[in-house]
Amino acid sequence: MSDVALSRRLLAEGFGTAFLLAIVVGSGVMAERLSTGNVALALLANALATGAGLFALIQMLAPVSGAHFNPAVSLAMLLRGELSARDALAYGAIQIAGALIGVAAAHAMFDLSLFSLSQHPREGFSQAWSEFVATFGLLLVIFGASRQGTMSVALAVAAYIASAYWFTASTSFANPAVTLARALTDTFAGIRPSDAPIFVLAQFVATFAAVFVGRVLFPLSGEDSHIGRRHRPDARH
Repeated sequence: MSDVALSRRLLAEGFGTAFLLAIVVGSGVMAERLSTGNVALALLANALATGAGLFALIQMLAPVSGAHFNPAVSLAMLLRGELSARDALAYGAIQIAGALIGVAAAHAMFDLSLFSLSQHPREGFSQAWSEFVATFGLLLVIFGASRQGTMSVALAVAAYIASAYWFTASTSFANPAVTLARALTDTFAGIRPSDAPIFVLAQFVATFAAVFVGRVLFPLSGEDSHIGRRHRPDARH
C-alpha cells in the first residue's frame, strides 16, 4: 500500500469502518424489530448481514488501504513489519472516528438518537475469553488467507465473522473500534460502556498472541517468503 497516498488510505479506512458499523448496528435494529422477540433469528440476521457487508467492503477497499477497519489488524500489520508506526496510529484514529460515524448513521436511519449509552451487559471471564478467541482466530484467518489474494481474504473473513457470531459467547466483536462504538448504541448490537475495556484488552492481548503464532505458521521471511510476499500489495487486510 506504500504506493497509495496516506490520505486516500485513511479515507478508505474511515469510510469502510463507518459502513461496517452502519451494517452491524442497522441490521441489528432491523433484525430485532422484525424477529418479534426471537433472539436466535435476530442474531442470525445480524450475522449474515455483517458477513455479507464485510465481503463487499473488503473487495472494494482492500486495493486502496488493505481494508483493515480494525485497530487490532493494523497493530498486527505493524508488528509484522507491513505497516509503519505512523500509518498504524493514523489508521487506528480514523477507524475509531469512522466507527462512531457509522453508529450515528445507523441510528439516523431508524429515527433514533445519534448516540445512546448501551445498557446491554457483556461481563465476566467467558465474555473476555470469547473476545480473545475471536480476535486471535480472525487474525490467523487474515494471515493465512492473504497469501492467496484479496478474494480469499474477503471470503474467509466474512465467513469467519459470521460463524464467530455463533460460536463465541460475546458474539465476536473482535475489533477495538467496533467495541468502543457499540458502547454508544442502546440497541441489539450494544455493549455496556463499563464492559468495553475488558473486551478491548482481550482483543489487543490476542493480537500479540496471534502475531507470535502467525510468524510460525505464516512466516514473511525464510524459505517460503516468496509465498507470503506474493500477494501483499493487495491483500493486507
